[in-house]
Amino acid sequence: MIAVTGAAGFIGSAIIWALNQQGASDILAVDSLGRDEKWKNLSSLKIQDYWGKDEFLQAVESHSPLLNSLEGIIHMGACSSTTETDASYMLRNNFTYTKKIALWAREKGLRFVYASSAATYGDGSRGFSDNLVEELQPLNIYAYSKQLFDIWAKKKGLLNKIAGLKYFNVFGPNEYHKGSMRSVVLKAFEQIQETEKVKLFKSYHPDYPHGGQKRDFVYVKDAAKATVFIYYNRKACGIINIGTGKARTFLELVQAVFRALNKKEKIEFIDMPEGLAEKYQYFTQADIQKLLNLGYPHSFTPLEEAIEDYIKNYLLASYPYLSS
Repeated sequence: MIAVTGAAGFIGSAIIWALNQQGASDILAVDSLGRDEKWKNLSSLKIQDYWGKDEFLQAVESHSPLLNSLEGIIHMGACSSTTETDASYMLRNNFTYTKKIALWAREKGLRFVYASSAATYGDGSRGFSDNLVEELQPLNIYAYSKQLFDIWAKKKGLLNKIAGLKYFNVFGPNEYHKGSMRSVVLKAFEQIQETEKVKLFKSYHPDYPHGGQKRDFVYVKDAAKATVFIYYNRKACGIINIGTGKARTFLELVQAVFRALNKKEKIEFIDMPEGLAEKYQYFTQADIQKLLNLGYPHSFTPLEEAIEDYIKNYLLASYPYLSS
């Protein structure tokens, strides 16, 4: 049995979808569902059992025999809000919790794959090589909580046994519950449906025109497939970037959304909120050589094709969730 934490979340549920696509349904889904709608992300997927995140941690800490059937853990559970300001809460969820289950997994000889974050690269001035760990300078407490575990795992010698995945700008089905953390693709879709136009932030960097800020946008289906590939490949250890390796502009992204909807382009550039400009990333692009060196057999879906699939087969569909 495989435990997937953060199972009802955006990437976590997509990973279960990818496992289901390969015929795996012996899955222990671990999450804290709360009162939002993310439970729907699990409703059409195949799992064997569901546990709350506290229940799972208690079982780990007590070495419960109920977990004897586990073969590995894909740990996606975390507070992923980059606007969260409660540092103690963030570190408890993203650092302390992860330490406990990582140590337990290694003690039991289980495969352990966890979500780090491309946010750890900070302003990108040190590049985006997944060989960098201590040298990076995160810009917010979310990124710092992820960076702290990466450093801890390296110092403990765990990174030669486990894999930490740095997801770049992921978008796609099952992100509907994420509120302000929804992707620009989904936000653009919603704006066009409501107002016939899209608002993008102005650029305050001389090297980037308005809308010319760049990100490595990766479709969630591709991110999930890469994660499952890494999980089953025990030679895949250390920090590994998950991205396309090709940065695209926000303007190109929004233009693709308009085309998928067969709508005329109408874009308005607006000021960034106070306090964001000094923490803003103008360019991200995953160095994916390590993933390629592992023999990853799939190509990443081009941005325009991914957006068209997302909009036509999910956002405009009557039941827009990933299904096994």
